[in-house]
Amino acid sequence: MTENFLLADEPRLFDRLEAQASDSLLALIGLAKADTRPEKIDVGVGVYRDAAGATPILRAVKAAEKVLIETQETKSYLGSEGDARFVELIKPIVFGGLGARSDRIVGVQTPGGCGALRLGAELIKAAGGNSRIFVGQPTWPNHVPLIGAAGVEFVAHPYYDKETRTVLFDEMIEALKGARAGDLVLVHGCCHNPTGADLSLNQWRELADLIAERGLLPYVDLAYQGLGNGLEDDAAGTRLVVEAAEQALVAQSCDKNFGLYRERTGALFIKASSAEQAQVAFGNLLGLARTMWSMPPDHGAAIVRTILETEELEADWRAELKEMLTRIRSLRARLAAYDERLAFIDEQNGMFSMLPLTPEAVVELRASHGIYMANSGRFNVAGLSDDNVDYFAAAVVAKLDG
Repeated sequence: MTENFLLADEPRLFDRLEAQASDSLLALIGLAKADTRPEKIDVGVGVYRDAAGATPILRAVKAAEKVLIETQETKSYLGSEGDARFVELIKPIVFGGLGARSDRIVGVQTPGGCGALRLGAELIKAAGGNSRIFVGQPTWPNHVPLIGAAGVEFVAHPYYDKETRTVLFDEMIEALKGARAGDLVLVHGCCHNPTGADLSLNQWRELADLIAERGLLPYVDLAYQGLGNGLEDDAAGTRLVVEAAEQALVAQSCDKNFGLYRERTGALFIKASSAEQAQVAFGNLLGLARTMWSMPPDHGAAIVRTILETEELEADWRAELKEMLTRIRSLRARLAAYDERLAFIDEQNGMFSMLPLTPEAVVELRASHGIYMANSGRFNVAGLSDDNVDYFAAAVVAKLDG
């Protein structure tokens, strides 16, 4: 019989845990699911929906899964780098042909874009030094806790004004002039989340010049490539800042543009100062990945690899991605045409925009109309169906009228 030496008044292990505040977005998803009103609209969760309001599996994905069922011969381990062929095939989509051939850029597969962002943060911490990450406000709410958990210091700077619906580019550049050589700049590669307000190509060029001049490192979150203005256009800013920088990090995700949300499919790419340094960084990435997830899940990467290795499937994926983009742009145009105060929505990109609503107004919309969005006013444009766009717009405009 085992003796219990724990003193009666001494807390046990889990007794020391403190209750955590629930994630606001996850709580919002739960509230929307519990709402039984047939007219309810969930534009809080960041998934693409078709005209009928469903989140479909892409045609090319279904076809690739059939190929895998028939041809895959093993479920053996892949190793900490994941599917190397997947990374090789994604590389030119992100960096273009020239960038893809650079031996200064290396990458590993990760569990989604979140895994890529966290692995990048761990690499920054492992490198030592006192590098800080400059991040524009507002940003994706999980950026700071996800990356910051690695112990990297954040410096906030202005990015977007919710009331005027404009990018505060001059203020952003002025803030970045205070960055030290070796500091990082966290940027959304396209389709800014939560605002939908992207930098213009000229602004990307100015940012690239500043990065080169001050010896900064771009840390690009590229989660929505293809859903803003197309695969090439959406990568233009990323390519500019990566080419300008001596060193860079790019966290890439296939969750949105391949519709692989639950498969958690992404990659982290590192640009180093030399090919030799890139291999050292690659070895560090493998070591860090081994301590976190050991090896990434295979299925999503195998799907993407199969699509990109098969001419017909890649063509169909590109066609369906263009269909998704066209639908998002049409939804933006419909909202913008409803009322002049919503006109800014058509000037923005991707799945999200931010309405100039107070948190109180957002809660009132939730109660009176069953419209679920983040308290910040961020809503998922692609979460609307063809049948509820006008209902949504009318409710929002009525709230703007006071």
